[in-house]
Parts: sequence; structure tokens; C-alpha cells
Amino acid sequence: MGDQSICDGSLSADDFYVAAKSLCELWQTANTTLPNWTWIPFKRIPTGISCNEGYLSLENVYHIKSSKELVSSQDPFQEEQPVDSATVVQVPSSVIHAYDFHIIYSFSYRNPVLYFHGHKYDGQPLDLDDIQKDLPEYSLKLIRESKWTFITFEEHPYLHQPWYMLHPCGTSDWMKLLQGNPSAANYLVSWLSVVGQAVGLRVPSSLTSSCFNDGSSSSIGQCVEIDPSL
Repeated sequence: MGDQSICDGSLSADDFYVAAKSLCELWQTANTTLPNWTWIPFKRIPTGISCNEGYLSLENVYHIKSSKELVSSQDPFQEEQPVDSATVVQVPSSVIHAYDFHIIYSFSYRNPVLYFHGHKYDGQPLDLDDIQKDLPEYSLKLIRESKWTFITFEEHPYLHQPWYMLHPCGTSDWMKLLQGNPSAANYLVSWLSVVGQAVGLRVPSSLTSSCFNDGSSSSIGQCVEIDPSL
């Protein structure tokens, strides 16, 4: 049943767990400065759902607002020892935005959904206008022109807080076209290579090259850098 759902572009809850664990493992071995996606388990009381329920989390993504460049995985405010008497340039906190990304399974759409939210360095949340100013031009173009990719403001299914999300309508249709050799293991890599474009999040080419028919990598733009200590 799992293989059939993948062939029609959807994903069962059990296969989502398989895909999530696979993405964590593949991401960890990829040639990238990014830390790994983390699986966050969740238990309902009463459960009512007989699967490994939870979601994927990638947090504390730094963005320098003034230059629209993504900073390194090192804390921009952490003091460093000057080398050869070089001056250490500090980035003002007013131009730093941080983002969190969660991949959550939708039982209604039978597809993964990308949730995200941003905040300033002092913790003040970003509104949609702030977020759109941070996005690269190709992301804004994709959001404007795609009939399937649009941002809504919804309650996070597990945190019960308002987060932005990329609406999952049409996901099954384009995943059915994208998945030439469908399997639960590579579903999320293929899916993220598309939806990540809308938020400037790039999948390492070493992962995407194994998920497409022609073996080519997916070019998604700038790579996102994380500070795991924030």
C-alpha cells in the first residue's frame, strides 16, 4: 500500500516516518556545513494514531538582512581571537533574522508540509513583509507565479502556535511527476528540493542527484547556514 501511495504522489503516515529517518541520515552524510534535520517524536493522549508520529526540525537559520546573505554556522556574535592582529567585524543584531523550519505530515492531504517562522535576534517575531524582504528573488518569483506554492498563516499542529506554512495543495500532482523511481526513502529529498526553493533553502546536490531520473542535481540557490548554539 505504501508503494502505491508514493506512485500517486501521496505518502502514508508510516512512509513519512521512513522518509524522515532517511532524510536525517542522508543529510548527515552529505557534504554540507548544515547540521542534521532532527526527528521530534510526539505522543498523543489518547493516541488514536498507530504510527511513529512526530515531525522534522531544522532550527536557528541565520539571515543577514542588509546583504541578503546567509551567515556561517558560527555565531556572528561569538568573540573570536584575532589572527595577525586583524580586526574582527561584528554584525549589528538589528540586521540578523533567524528562522526555524519544521516538516510536518498532513493526515488530510497525505503529504508533508513545510512550516516556518522567523524572529529577530531579540526574539521579536517577523511578519510576512519582513520574511519576504529576506527571500531571494527566485523565491519571490516562484511564490508569485506558482499556482501551487503560496504562504498561509496557520496554527502549528504540535506547538499550537501561529506559524507560516507552504500550503500543500497540488503536492501529490507534482510529486507524481517528480518521482521517477518512487520510494519512501527518497521522497522527502525530492519534495524538499522543490518546496525549499520558496524559502531559499537548498538541498545539497549530493542528495538530489540520486533522486531524479537523469541523475542531475537540483540547483536551488544559496545554501542555508545554521548556528546550532543559538
